[in-house]
Amino acid sequence: MFDLNSVPSQEGRVAIVTGANVGLGYSTALELAKNGATVVLACRNKDKAEAAIASLKNDVPEANLSYLLLDLSDLSSVRAFADRFLSQFDRLDLLINNAGVMVPPYQKTVDGFELQMGANYFGHFLLTSLLLPLLEKTGDARIVNLSSIAHRNGKIHFDDLHFEKRYSKMEAYGQSKLAMLMFTYELDKHLKDRGYSTLAVAAHPGVANTALSRYLPKPLIVILTPVAGFLLSSPEEGALPQLYAALGEDIHSGDYIGPNGFNEMRGKQPVKVQPRPHALDADVSKRLWDVSLKLIGAKYFA
Repeated sequence: MFDLNSVPSQEGRVAIVTGANVGLGYSTALELAKNGATVVLACRNKDKAEAAIASLKNDVPEANLSYLLLDLSDLSSVRAFADRFLSQFDRLDLLINNAGVMVPPYQKTVDGFELQMGANYFGHFLLTSLLLPLLEKTGDARIVNLSSIAHRNGKIHFDDLHFEKRYSKMEAYGQSKLAMLMFTYELDKHLKDRGYSTLAVAAHPGVANTALSRYLPKPLIVILTPVAGFLLSSPEEGALPQLYAALGEDIHSGDYIGPNGFNEMRGKQPVKVQPRPHALDADVSKRLWDVSLKLIGAKYFA
């Protein structure tokens, strides 16, 4: 059973948390800082990141925190972030690919990708490729990819990856989170094949009450708000699966972590869970990997 109070000191270890200024990312950064890790908040808004750092230091005055600009919807920003990080740090123990956007109006990234697929998946796919050499050099490092129970209805639309023919907010979101899960499994295979010590692990928060809900229809928000405390997990509770994935001593590469409650919607205890069978389709995972490499110009294991 995972217990944050029994986590060994993380002093001397370096972690990146994408989207760390709010919600699950903030809660994850807080717990890592409490345990002594140096935490880099990778965020797209400087003012919000600096406000988050001030708040974190209010709770953990001795925290070692820094901010680096990262806009996952812009691949040039991802590359610039990696360059800055690699120039400032000589180790990376934890890469927590947490940031995401959920069910926004149809938008494309500057690189021409549907926003959810671009920010949730492609940006993290590129970021991981750029930082993997340092992760492996550090030794016993972990990559934690945030998926969602939305992967259950997800499908990789290879014939319309960016929903240019017909846009469905939820289908696009499900695709991006299925992609993150398949990315984890495909990366795990490559890491093991090459004898790497780096672990690739996935996690999902269940249904958490975070800023991701800002794009939900206003009538639904009005209905949900009074009962959110009963139906939705808090950001602190929702962050437990990714913290277990990052810090648990019994975690293995390829594990998938979620809440222990009914239908994995929420829970006080993070546990190892199973994805839907289609998330384990090796042919689709390999095709997605190959398409991703081509679309974003990433290189793995070069």
